[in-house]
Amino acid sequence: MKISLYQIIILAISSVMLFQGTKEFVKREAGQTFLKFMVRVIVWGGMAIIAVYPNATEMVSKVLGFKENMNAVIILGFLLVFMLIFKLLSAIEKIEQNISELTRKEALSHLEIDYKQIEKKDE
Repeated sequence: MKISLYQIIILAISSVMLFQGTKEFVKREAGQTFLKFMVRVIVWGGMAIIAVYPNATEMVSKVLGFKENMNAVIILGFLLVFMLIFKLLSAIEKIEQNISELTRKEALSHLEIDYKQIEKKDE
């Protein structure tokens, strides 16, 4: 069995993404749900399996009804799209957390100012 460069690259990226997802899920990092973890395992695990066993795509193409075998360009395209989606979702979640934290701090600071003004009026 001859191993191609794209197979090594896909396997390496899939391994990193699976390791990162498992680490985030085990550490219970914010926003890491079981559903997101399973999607990551299915997507990146599937990419790794296809990279190691490229003939598996023939079986998938027959089951899905495609006339020809899926080629490496399509797989690489999916890989890049999924990577971008995961990165965008992570960035969006971090932004949402920062906005929530800033909103809470701002609300608490207004409460402290209002409380100090009330105390001054009572004196």
